[in-house]
Amino acid sequence: MRVPTSAEPPTWELIYKRNSIERLKRDKPGLDVLAEIPAMIEAGYEAVPEEDLVRLQWYGLYHDKPKTGRFMLRVKTPGGFLTPEKLRTIGRISRDLGGDYAELTTRQNIQLHDLEMARLPAVLAELAALGLDTAGACGDNVRNVTGCPLAGLDAEELFDVRPIVEETAAFFRARPEYSNLPRKHKITISACPHLCNAPEIHCIALIGTVRDGREGFSVRVGGGLSTFPRLASDLGVFVPKEQAVPVLAAIVDSWRLDLRYRMSRARARLKFLIEDVGVEAFRARVEERLGYALEDGPAAEPVAQADPLHSGLHPQRQPGLWYAGFPVPAGLISGTVLLAIADLAADFGGEIRLTRQQNFVLAGIPEARTAEVVVAVARLGFPIETHALHARSIACTGDPYCNFAVAETKRRLGTLTGHLAARFGPSVADLSIHLDGCPHACAHHWTGDLGLQGTTLRERGPNGERRQGFDVFLRGAQGAGGQAAAIGRPVLKRVPAEEIHLVLERLIGAYLERRQGGERLPQWLARADDADLLALSVPPEAPAPAVSALSSSADAAPNLEA
Repeated sequence: MRVPTSAEPPTWELIYKRNSIERLKRDKPGLDVLAEIPAMIEAGYEAVPEEDLVRLQWYGLYHDKPKTGRFMLRVKTPGGFLTPEKLRTIGRISRDLGGDYAELTTRQNIQLHDLEMARLPAVLAELAALGLDTAGACGDNVRNVTGCPLAGLDAEELFDVRPIVEETAAFFRARPEYSNLPRKHKITISACPHLCNAPEIHCIALIGTVRDGREGFSVRVGGGLSTFPRLASDLGVFVPKEQAVPVLAAIVDSWRLDLRYRMSRARARLKFLIEDVGVEAFRARVEERLGYALEDGPAAEPVAQADPLHSGLHPQRQPGLWYAGFPVPAGLISGTVLLAIADLAADFGGEIRLTRQQNFVLAGIPEARTAEVVVAVARLGFPIETHALHARSIACTGDPYCNFAVAETKRRLGTLTGHLAARFGPSVADLSIHLDGCPHACAHHWTGDLGLQGTTLRERGPNGERRQGFDVFLRGAQGAGGQAAAIGRPVLKRVPAEEIHLVLERLIGAYLERRQGGERLPQWLARADDADLLALSVPPEAPAPAVSALSSSADAAPNLEA
């Protein structure tokens, strides 16, 4: 049911009655929990109230699975920008305290696992001493501000957005009111002409453009995935870059201060407000809060036929310097390797950038040292010529660490991409697999060329154990490389995990055999028949499947009413 937009907003009393997280924040703000961590350590993990364990999310801390007192820590890196010194510190913490296991994330963060509660004060203090922040990495905050990893480096970039990314991150971090949002809020800022930062799936996207010689942004609002996927709407405005932060604040405030979106956690995102009132009415709210009208201007579109991956070796806009983008399959990397990468970047006087595709870029490489750097990183286990399917494909944390996941993701993705790359070679170099262990869509299964969401099968294993499976989402796409963004649909349901590589092999084989001209997978799927696609999910010798096994279009449509 939609929230009535004409009725009087609910009272705080009613909100506190219905929403336990709002009560939790009222009783003790999330950011206040930091000072209490020493007392939690002294009391012991088992004695810590569950409410305080939730508040730890405001500092980027989540339970690792199983819940035995060890934590995941998400380190924010606005724009994905890292100095060697900062990366060295993260790598050392991972190696010495976190099981030597780290993840590069789709929000350009680094996640560390297996940290003991007793170590947290020292870890957080060490990170803070270098300007590395975890506050706001989780919880009801403005999350890490993302962008193009080549900001300030790419010769095709319209202008350098790094100062605006840094100003935005600092603005929202410094104001406590933005740590008490209805729920999480995601902002991306880029002037990359390829739209590599997926603006369509963010709460707010500032998209670089130049108008009459003025540098500024078009704006999209109300994107997001999870269980209610929605592509962001064009706000229809041009914002000079000098006004970017005030406009961002006005957009966030127009949602943050509307109490209707604190009643239910399921609807506590900007996308529901945009869906309820429409983009024109929302723009009017923003302008009223600003006190002036915004200039009209359409949202920028991606450059046709451009590759947004930013992989490989390329010259920078700075003469004599190069950058190198290295694939990190499934985003998995060790603290030991992070240390080695940091030392390498320091040696040639460069820096590190993290990408949305869970890869990394080494920047500022002197031209004479490019071959040496590429060889050094290959020796660390990340050759630059790795098949592009590995570089494009992403996976969420999944098993064994995530408490929400019902399926293994990281190793499963490695098995899938390895199998398909070996089977089809360069024919699948432009494809992406987005693999999630649950409906939260941290790996964006709604918008991958092939989206997989973990599920459990109805049939039990031989010892009564739950069997893992995947729903296969098709016809999704992100708006880069000249193609339009699209939300996928779950076409194949409950494919057994041990068979998923064969199902995808048959699907891709049919696409390569039947496509017309240079047709990409999303284009071929748009005209493919669902019954034919379902038939590809079973071996040729098996009985023909019933079409009823497909999800109907009604079942598959995003539910924005719930």
